[in-house]
Amino acid sequence: MSGTQGQAPVPGAGDGTRVVRAGLPEPVKYEPTLPGPVFAAHYHLPGEPTGAYTYGRDENPTWTHLERAIGGLEAPGESDVETLVFASGMAAISSVLFSQLRSGDAVVLPSDGYQALPLVRGQLEAYGIKVRTAPTGGDAQLRVLDGARLLWIETPSNPGLDVCDVRRLVEEAHARGALVAVDNTLATPLGQRPLELGADFSVASGTKQLTGHGDVLLGYVTGRDPEAMAAVRRWRKIVGAIPGPMEAWLAHRSLATLQLRVERQNATALAVAEALQDWPEDLAVRYPGLPKDPSHAVAAGQMRRFGCVVSFTLPTRTRAERFLEELRLVDDATSFGGVRSTAERRGRWGGDDVPEGFIRMSVGAEDTEDLVADVLRALEASAQ
Repeated sequence: MSGTQGQAPVPGAGDGTRVVRAGLPEPVKYEPTLPGPVFAAHYHLPGEPTGAYTYGRDENPTWTHLERAIGGLEAPGESDVETLVFASGMAAISSVLFSQLRSGDAVVLPSDGYQALPLVRGQLEAYGIKVRTAPTGGDAQLRVLDGARLLWIETPSNPGLDVCDVRRLVEEAHARGALVAVDNTLATPLGQRPLELGADFSVASGTKQLTGHGDVLLGYVTGRDPEAMAAVRRWRKIVGAIPGPMEAWLAHRSLATLQLRVERQNATALAVAEALQDWPEDLAVRYPGLPKDPSHAVAAGQMRRFGCVVSFTLPTRTRAERFLEELRLVDDATSFGGVRSTAERRGRWGGDDVPEGFIRMSVGAEDTEDLVADVLRALEASAQ
């Protein structure tokens, strides 16, 4: 890990203990436990530039604390793991793709992944990189893997919540000479640890549940191979896709409550999914934590928690829009993972292959009974 020395990890620590201690520097008398943001474009640098901090586009002490914190959650107890933070999740995604691929290479992307991936595909192809796609479910990406330089996995997929077998895909990809990156945004490090499953990179948007308050844009990449991570770092330096120190500090401050938020949000997400599944209409409910979900068996074998996002489909666009209007405790907004519940009709963006009545709901930290009651009331009212 980069930067200054931090506190040693707590042996055998649980997730709650780990997140509240993550990335903190060694205690200094009269100093805060989490130092404030360092606003610096440059640093005192006499002589040869051999120190940890030379220029603001390369390193920042506030990033260092956050990077160490995230690395300690993605790969607890592993000292050979490096994390780099970025200005957004898309900056992190782009850094891996464009630092690892060259003209003539082939990459496999999920056809049902994040909405911005088609935009990325266009840019990759403009650089002479061959792009193949396949859906997440059923490990379908294996069918187009031969000869690829990089396999990009998004599991659970956004917004459809399909799951693939990461261990199986990693084993097959490595056997064929391909690197593997896993988008871990929806699961968070408390739900899934891609590096432990064999992946080369764990990539995520910290904008979502990791920070959890809907007020910070952030991304990160965690990896174990020094050469591969050096290329990612070089891409960050060239592009300048760096987070501000205030955003990094806010993210680190928010990280301390991650376990508390995840436990409440995931438990309530399951309750919402169960209530939707019991509704008289067939809503095609998807949530990996439901025992009847098509992805549950695979998810249970690699995930420790199943996330805060539930998806379901209402019969028509009009019905979906009425449902959203009737909600009182849920904001009609995009993104997910925040402490305040949100929901949206994903078809309004035009980039996801979903029915017009498809709803992606992000479950927040409201009381479970209140949120379930609000969802059921809105369903009933929208049907009239």
